[in-house]
Amino acid sequence: MTFSIQRGIRASVVAASLLCTSALAAQDGDPLAKLENNRYAFDLILDSASAAGIPTGPLISKAREGIAKKVDSRKIVDVVRKLLGELRIAHTALGGVAEQELSAAAALIDLGAKPSQLEAFRARQKGRSDITAFTVWADFLQRGIPNEDASSAISKLWRDGADDETFQSLFTNVKGDISQGLNPGTALQNRIREIPGRASPAPGKPPEGQENQSSK
Repeated sequence: MTFSIQRGIRASVVAASLLCTSALAAQDGDPLAKLENNRYAFDLILDSASAAGIPTGPLISKAREGIAKKVDSRKIVDVVRKLLGELRIAHTALGGVAEQELSAAAALIDLGAKPSQLEAFRARQKGRSDITAFTVWADFLQRGIPNEDASSAISKLWRDGADDETFQSLFTNVKGDISQGLNPGTALQNRIREIPGRASPAPGKPPEGQENQSSK
């Protein structure tokens, strides 16, 4: 009887050890295991994204970023849930675009861009990407350029067929002007006028009489 009891105890210890080792291995192989009690809520968010046709890559990346920074797991889930909302809005506005483009658009929503402003980028030539345009737009917002000015300028360039080089040049010039002390909005308007064939980013509506004359 004693031998049987001892054997049972040893078996229990071994089983517990194996379970512990397995759990540690899971954490090492899957960083998301560190979400612990909030993992189920996170998985539900991923399921919702998949059901809506939204890529889960940006959500997983955001969670891993939070884990790497040792953010509380509940806070990570809240941030990921907010990102899903922004991705949904971007997806509705743009349709089925690549994951990087959708992430860039979601970042714009987070910075205050409106869904209706993104819709101008829905129609495009095959193979054309809006990542550079969105990246420049986001940078402008972070530098204090009003959203209406930035949106109008970027979307106008997009409709006119501007390439990545044009957007990058605009970014470099505006950034330089702002660093020299120029008002951010003024810097953008000055530089956008220099681009051949481009109008001011936020042209005012012509007087009623002038509008009637131009329509004749």
